[in-house]
Amino acid sequence: MPREQLVRLEEEVDHLKQAVTSHATVDQAIGVILAVGQLTPAHGWDVLKEVSQNTNIKLRHIAELIVTWGRTGELPSEVRSQLESSIDRRSGPSAEDGAAS
Repeated sequence: MPREQLVRLEEEVDHLKQAVTSHATVDQAIGVILAVGQLTPAHGWDVLKEVSQNTNIKLRHIAELIVTWGRTGELPSEVRSQLESSIDRRSGPSAEDGAAS
């Protein structure tokens, strides 16, 4: 096997390992959001994306922060504010009314 092909394959394996780890972290973060906000998994995903977009922080990093918050209770104030707002929009009375329509 040529050296260049081996290097390419090793890089691809590294990228796949990172993707699997990121996916697991995202799933864990959604779980934290579901527990805190009493939301559906789809809403948990929406919250995670929205917080990432509104803070201009990569989704993977937001997920890491939320998982850490679940263990330590510590979350940067900007992220906490966005998270609370996003959860509130999906769990308040108007969210329930919209779901019933």
